[in-house]
Amino acid sequence: MGNMTEEDWLALLRERHLIPEGTQAAFVVGSVARGWHNPRSDYDIYVVSNPLYAAETSEAIPVPLEPSFVSVEVFYAREKRWEVKYWSDAQIDQMLAKVSWEAYERGTIAGNVLAPIEELTLARFGHCLPLIGADWVEERRGRLAGTAFRSFVIARSLGEVDTYVEDALGQMEAGDLESAVLSARQAFGHAVDALLEGKGEFGSHQPKWRANRFKAATPGVLTFDEYWAVETLQTYDSADPLPWIKNVLALCQDIAMRVDVS
Repeated sequence: MGNMTEEDWLALLRERHLIPEGTQAAFVVGSVARGWHNPRSDYDIYVVSNPLYAAETSEAIPVPLEPSFVSVEVFYAREKRWEVKYWSDAQIDQMLAKVSWEAYERGTIAGNVLAPIEELTLARFGHCLPLIGADWVEERRGRLAGTAFRSFVIARSLGEVDTYVEDALGQMEAGDLESAVLSARQAFGHAVDALLEGKGEFGSHQPKWRANRFKAATPGVLTFDEYWAVETLQTYDSADPLPWIKNVLALCQDIAMRVDVS
């Protein structure tokens, strides 16, 4: 976090009265927490309180939970945009309950388990930087590790692989090779996401960080150079795209077979 200490972060929040009574935890998330930020990156902070914080200045974002919204405060300081998102303790518990092993064993459709904002929130627990309530954060990390979250997101990603592989095969048969190239790229992205999720590197809703997540996970099934060659179409030949498409689809299926969903 550069030269920012925990107290530096908290001082700016407290100056703006953005640490409410009943705060149980506050933690930095996103690219800054992972050391992936750049000079244009925002600062993202989650605050968990009981009850849920809401003020006249807050934006309310709907979530499929109770309460049915989270509050967001935005301000600018130190030449950065700061976004503070407020959750209640009960909302976090509800998200954890959605990804229980009981829900997984019932055959709940993986893609319908969590809204993107919920999945991203749970994904960020693994690499957040606590400012308040380190024990609270650690306890929730432990609870998350005991859920079927990993299995749910892998199953969702593998389902997307199957969908796009089938699309690409049909498009090839129809002679629509441009569309088949795009479908193959999508299938490959989801296959890599499943591979990384198997290693605990979540966040497939933010493909812009896929290369960084790959480097962090070092999955072993393929090297970074092999991954990057496909991601950036290094061997693609627009005059003869069929070999590239077939190679990528075969690679997707190989990756999918090596991912442990359980």
